[in-house]
Amino acid sequence: MPQIFPKKANVLPILSLGGALLGGVALIFLVWYYFSPEFLVVGYQPDQPVEYNHEFHAGQLGMDCRYCHNWVENAAHANVPPTQTCMNCHNQIKTQSPKLLKVRESWATDTPIQWVKVHHLPDYAHFSHASHVNNGVGCETCHGRIDKMEVVYQAEPLSMGWCLECHRQPELYLRPNEDVTTMGYVHPENFVEINLARIQEEGIQPPTNCSACHY
Repeated sequence: MPQIFPKKANVLPILSLGGALLGGVALIFLVWYYFSPEFLVVGYQPDQPVEYNHEFHAGQLGMDCRYCHNWVENAAHANVPPTQTCMNCHNQIKTQSPKLLKVRESWATDTPIQWVKVHHLPDYAHFSHASHVNNGVGCETCHGRIDKMEVVYQAEPLSMGWCLECHRQPELYLRPNEDVTTMGYVHPENFVEINLARIQEEGIQPPTNCSACHY
């Protein structure tokens, strides 16, 4: 009986398998590159409607983070400062600066400035700033050296695994509450022993169960 297909047709299954594998890899790459939100990536640095320089305000001027983000000790979310906070200073300082035109317009029209959020968490993850700040987690632990950022960017991955590193060994990360906003904080040599004693005394027990952050 004569052959229906030539011998070279035997390579078709191999070519099909190779094409499927390459196609699958290409599809995964395209989905990752084009559909994954860029704000989940370390280094995400969106443009803001007003060029607010954290390096100048938090670094050179030494402004405390809580002057602008004044809810962090009492609320789950860190608030973006209202225009009133900006105008506390800028109704007397650089009152005609072109860079502050949108701030003055916001103040005059009572229209909030549409700041772009930098640090995002999924909707299914709960995070409380108050519980962290009041238990010795420094701002720079999660947000990096804000005092060195002219434009704020995401410095850490904020992933579940990254969070669990601290929850499992908080003694490696905590600092005195009075230093939570200190940038460039240096731990003393015996900080682990100090933190272990504090954890025992204050009953600090960062949860690692799923329902702590997902509910």
